[in-house]
Amino acid sequence: MDASLPPGLLDALAARLGPRGVSADPADLVPLSTDWRGLFRGRAALLLRPASTEDCAEAVRLCAEAGLAIVPQGGNTSMVGGAVPDASGRQAILSLVRMNRIRALDPLDMTMVAEAGVVLKTAQEAAASAGCLFPLSLGAEGSATIGGVISTNAGGNTTIRYGTARDLLLGLEVVLADGSVIHGLRRLRKDNTGYALRHLFAGAEGTLGIVTAAVLRLFPAPRSEATAFAAVPDEAAALALFRRFREADEGALRAFEYMSGEGVGLVLRHIPGTALPLAAPPGHACLVDLATSRRDADLPAFLEATLAEALAAGEVTDAAIAASAAQRAAMWRLREEHSEAQKREGASVKNDVSVPVSAVPDLIRRAREALSALVPGSRPVAFGHIGDGNIHLNLVQPEGADPAAFLARSEEIMGAVNAIVRDLGGSFSAEHGIGRLKGAMLAEWRGGAELAAMRAIKAALDPKGVLNPGVLLPRGDSAGACC
Repeated sequence: MDASLPPGLLDALAARLGPRGVSADPADLVPLSTDWRGLFRGRAALLLRPASTEDCAEAVRLCAEAGLAIVPQGGNTSMVGGAVPDASGRQAILSLVRMNRIRALDPLDMTMVAEAGVVLKTAQEAAASAGCLFPLSLGAEGSATIGGVISTNAGGNTTIRYGTARDLLLGLEVVLADGSVIHGLRRLRKDNTGYALRHLFAGAEGTLGIVTAAVLRLFPAPRSEATAFAAVPDEAAALALFRRFREADEGALRAFEYMSGEGVGLVLRHIPGTALPLAAPPGHACLVDLATSRRDADLPAFLEATLAEALAAGEVTDAAIAASAAQRAAMWRLREEHSEAQKREGASVKNDVSVPVSAVPDLIRRAREALSALVPGSRPVAFGHIGDGNIHLNLVQPEGADPAAFLARSEEIMGAVNAIVRDLGGSFSAEHGIGRLKGAMLAEWRGGAELAAMRAIKAALDPKGVLNPGVLLPRGDSAGACC
């Protein structure tokens, strides 16, 4: 046991959480102290795994009184190091994985009450079993948890239709930094009783409170679906194709994804079982995904007719339409495996940015040119949610290059992309959040009164700096001994 822990704290936590709820074993701590990308490796003093909101609240209270900082963690799929401890050995990981119950599901209200540790895929399946749809979808949905996607305000693939996690949220249960609990699990579509606190905690990355449960919006399950994988001449044609589908039937458009030829090539190279549904590798590709609950819809026919119009207009050079659920899944896999394929190829610097939708072609083109000039031999890989303006502009190391030397230039590489994004009126973080990786950028982009308001909210809700210090707001922005 760590002798530096405050006297009696470990015993008090063990008495409350039980033998499964507390661990100081390095075998438990080490795997959870490294982020998915391997950029941050911390050292935690303890691992706490409460099984109820009451236990979570008491654990937070005990740690706060003892001056031990807390790092909330869900599936640990953060792209920006937002869920791992620092190297001080003076922080506890508070994992919500044992709080994994779906407390209620009402198909009439179209609501689900899910605890923070429920895996996103599990929530989707529970909704489907009741004839409903929980639409939030992202590449890490098999491991990301409800608490995590809310705390990061995850976007994902269906934002153009259903919005981000914040838009799917009706109520929240939250443990505050002193161990008190906000009991806000109200299933109301209208509740105009002051500040909408649920929106405050969505996107706060665990710095203001610990989400323990949420009321989520559900939707009718789709009765008709259709998916196509299309080659397009360039980025402008990709945006034109999106506009064509949006104007033809915006209500049917569930997702619209862009992929560069480089990114598709890496997926085909590194991910077993993937296959290209087209005759030749594309320079640029789009995935068009349609869905509707209308009984009389014939989306496959609509998809085919609209693609034919796009082909005649020169917006599409080749396309394949999924004829089965398996083919639809195979097409989506070409998009969803981009991050894993890049990881297997070598080191990469990731830029999760957004611009107005109309500026996306300029963003991709200018970034590709700038990054190729900045790091000769590197491979710019652009992909993402072109329909909502969120593009992942990643740079994969040159073949044979030293990964550490390449990653040492991360700040320079991100700066080159961010300069273009700023010029186009965009944001340096679209859906991944700030985490430990991008905190230093916040003052430049959100300075003045905006950042001062964030600091004031943090100071009011977490005056001792107990919750996730060093994440989102840079160190020094939070008062208290823990920071």
